[in-house]
Amino acid sequence: MKANYIFMSLMVVLLSACNNVPKYASYDEYPVYEGNDLELQYSPQSSKFRVWAPTATAVKLLLYDNGADGAAYETVDMKRSDNGTWKKEIKENLKGKFYTFQVRIGEKWLDETPGMWVKATGVNGKRAAIIDMDETNPDNWENDVRPALKNATDIILYEVHVRDFSVSPNSGMKNKGKFLAFTEHGTKNTMGEATGIDHLKELGVTHVHLLPSFDYASIDETKLNENKYNWGYDPLNFNVPEGGYSTNPHDPTSRIREFKQMVQALHNSGIRVVMDVVYNHTFTGEKSHLNLLAPGYFYRMNADSTWSNASGCGNETASERPMMRKFIVESVVYWATEYHVDGFRFDLMGIHDIETMNEIRAALDKIDPSIFMYGEGWTASGSPLAEEKRAVKKNAKLLEGIAVFSDDIRDALKGSWMHAEIPGFVSGIDSLEESVKFGVVGATEHRQVDYSKLIYSKEPYVNNPTQIINYVSCHDDMCLVDKLKEAKPADATDDELI
Repeated sequence: MKANYIFMSLMVVLLSACNNVPKYASYDEYPVYEGNDLELQYSPQSSKFRVWAPTATAVKLLLYDNGADGAAYETVDMKRSDNGTWKKEIKENLKGKFYTFQVRIGEKWLDETPGMWVKATGVNGKRAAIIDMDETNPDNWENDVRPALKNATDIILYEVHVRDFSVSPNSGMKNKGKFLAFTEHGTKNTMGEATGIDHLKELGVTHVHLLPSFDYASIDETKLNENKYNWGYDPLNFNVPEGGYSTNPHDPTSRIREFKQMVQALHNSGIRVVMDVVYNHTFTGEKSHLNLLAPGYFYRMNADSTWSNASGCGNETASERPMMRKFIVESVVYWATEYHVDGFRFDLMGIHDIETMNEIRAALDKIDPSIFMYGEGWTASGSPLAEEKRAVKKNAKLLEGIAVFSDDIRDALKGSWMHAEIPGFVSGIDSLEESVKFGVVGATEHRQVDYSKLIYSKEPYVNNPTQIINYVSCHDDMCLVDKLKEAKPADATDDELI
């Protein structure tokens, strides 16, 4: 009996050694993979797959004939490799095929995922697509250049939702709700006024800020005729354009090529392109494409092990962890290089840590220092990340080359964002002059501003005015005209409102 017990114990030890499953006391001990070949390296001769899943006991690669339906035509085991990664090479031309990864944690197989570094997908982003990225470039893409920009203070931002830009029945545009609407010239509405890109040019804007245009989760790309709507702040695949904005979401190359055509057309019209990026949370937590690779690692948790929620959307990502930081930096660089994007607006930037934001800035500076970076200098709720480490407004002096929104001048000019009926400076309210002046000097130190009378900040918080976005209206809360209608004096006429 004793001999049997010793034999069984030895077998358990040997099995553990064979499985070679690492044990980590905390996320801080997880290995960091420094390579640049995560996800897929395609050539006509072979496809090389690599995925980071350090706590996995096994990882499978599943190959499919299409991006949505049917069972895998082949399933292969991946091999444990360097620093928490698993790899597999298939020595044949897989162009046109699709794939997913499936990770086993202990004895439990998690759901399939296309991975988090995925750059092309089938419809609804459930399966990764194997394509030749060179074939997605529009004609003359190699000669596409950023429009000239002399100074950051010359930037005039115009925020737009890709669908809203053209979807109106009287827009006079053919590709309603699509990336390609931005390529149309000579369009007019039923009043004979310019629409589309011609309207943007006559406005004199320098940068078009696109609301989230990566692949987001809430719109079913197979049922676009149902006319459902979302702003896009529900990330699914961060490095893939949204399929609902393409003419064919079933074709993995369509969304990529058409996004590039949009950028190219705007550049040709002298307008730079800013992407609204939402790296601070994912549409779901437990079932996200991040969490299905390394459960828990990419997110912050509260002391009681519940999901922290500084985003107000159910979860928040942990930018301070090396592999999440690596992902965000590489993702931003990818959009700036593969898609020629000229700027990035970070949603709830205060959720991210200062070090990560500064690493992004340094990476973009190597490409082009004129690529603009800015974001919301706040969170939607509390976070386990210490406030002195957050990329919030009060820490903006530590974010050189990164701008923040000035809610000081916004609410001083148009009135309270929380209470529709409370007016602001432009509606005739006294006592808000100092906050208006604070906006005029770009939140810097100035002897003619009385900082004791500001509505929010009580001291300058930036190094120079290029770190401030002065605005009165964007997609959050009431736009300016609606706010003025609610808060104007009772006897104000329409002409006075205008």
